[in-house]
Amino acid sequence: MGLTKTEHFTEEQNEISSLLKALAHPARIAIVEYLLSIDTCICNDIVAEIGLAQATVSQHLKELKNAEIIQGTIEGKSICYCINPKTFKKMEHFIGQIFYKIDQQNNCC
Repeated sequence: MGLTKTEHFTEEQNEISSLLKALAHPARIAIVEYLLSIDTCICNDIVAEIGLAQATVSQHLKELKNAEIIQGTIEGKSICYCINPKTFKKMEHFIGQIFYKIDQQNNCC
């Protein structure tokens, strides 16, 4: 697979692409849904909820954190994770623009 020429796209297009790519795995969607259902979480709680190996969950958490979809704080030997609302506001804006433009269209092919 070839390299994406990100310089050909806007900063927003590259950012949304990175966010959607980070979410493009069912385990990551499950982690986000779990974090939305509680206030905070410790990594071991996520492992028990998702049912995947600790190393696998850690890798998914790393991807989500690198994309700034989640944020975490270290408390002793535990890491507590939560949703990053700023990131989801960006995605809400992007998705909202899509629905707005769809509603404005009069016809479709």
